[in-house]
Amino acid sequence: MASMATKSIFLFLVIIFVSAKLISAQDECQTEESGDCVNKSRAQPLKIIGIFCILITSMIGVGSPLFAKYIPALHPDREVFVIVKAFAAGIILATGFMHVLPDSFDMLSSSCLSDNPWHKFPFTGFVAMLSAIFTLMVDSMATSFYTTKNNRMMIQPTSEGDHELGHTGADGGADGGGGSHFHSHGHHHGGALSAPTKGPIGAQLLRYRVVAMVLELGIVVHSIVIGLGVGASNNTCTIKPLVAALCFHQMFEGMGLGGCIMQAEYKPLKKFLMVFFFSITTPAGIALGMGLSKTYRENSPTALITVGLLNASSAGLLIYMALVDLLAADFMGSKLQGSIKLQIKSYVAVLLGAGGMSLMAKWA
Repeated sequence: MASMATKSIFLFLVIIFVSAKLISAQDECQTEESGDCVNKSRAQPLKIIGIFCILITSMIGVGSPLFAKYIPALHPDREVFVIVKAFAAGIILATGFMHVLPDSFDMLSSSCLSDNPWHKFPFTGFVAMLSAIFTLMVDSMATSFYTTKNNRMMIQPTSEGDHELGHTGADGGADGGGGSHFHSHGHHHGGALSAPTKGPIGAQLLRYRVVAMVLELGIVVHSIVIGLGVGASNNTCTIKPLVAALCFHQMFEGMGLGGCIMQAEYKPLKKFLMVFFFSITTPAGIALGMGLSKTYRENSPTALITVGLLNASSAGLLIYMALVDLLAADFMGSKLQGSIKLQIKSYVAVLLGAGGMSLMAKWA
């Protein structure tokens, strides 16, 4: 599953790179930035500093949950982890509603675009809606696919050929379908399952892996688009607050993704790849924008349409993931349902995360 995620992320990066090359050749609409703020020689070092700052904060954010085993308070079974994850989910939700979606509205309603069809139909809302539905399809179908694959592994005979996974175990217990039972089979059948990840896994763990994969895809898309815009801009007045806002955004959005990656229980290499792709996408987008700054025209009609549609797609995905796979899944789960006090703490965390990220919209 992680290899599929890695290939998909790489494909998205290639598509966005090709799109950037295509739109860089377009004529820019006459809305050139002017004034004392526009200074390429001063903007260049700010963007280089931004690359390293965002890279470091991204790594800290996405990596911190993965070290939870060394910090007992951040273990998934503890209340602190649930509250921090709720805070990060609020960050992701606000990113979709307050940053990515409004940017798409602005781009696709720009006066630089022709009146027909861009001003005749709300493309941003339409594409965001389709993206949310498509995300639901991917979420559902990926879960079905891996559940079917997992079930087939359960009924495969072991190396001795005297038992079948998914039936009565060596201890005589019936298969209840839980994750802990699957792991117990790895011991009951003479080492038939050399590693838990190679054998059948629990339904909840499988869901965690699908969620981590889909969430990372959505984050990668909007992160590299944001980075492209920063790298192509020479406005020092907007780059400074934007880099600061992106550091805040990447750190706490990374914590939400890192929590999902940790719950997915991937092998170390797969965890590293997912952390790497998240951490590198915004800095890579800034570097790409810097490389194309001489030819990239962010106000060209093709650029506005391409980036606007990508933002709308990303917004729909992020909003769906935040509401359905992160917030609803946790708040309707047994842990939060069993404690009103923990629910209230988590709701406060969601509001703080969403409020803090919404405040960032003033500068970014």
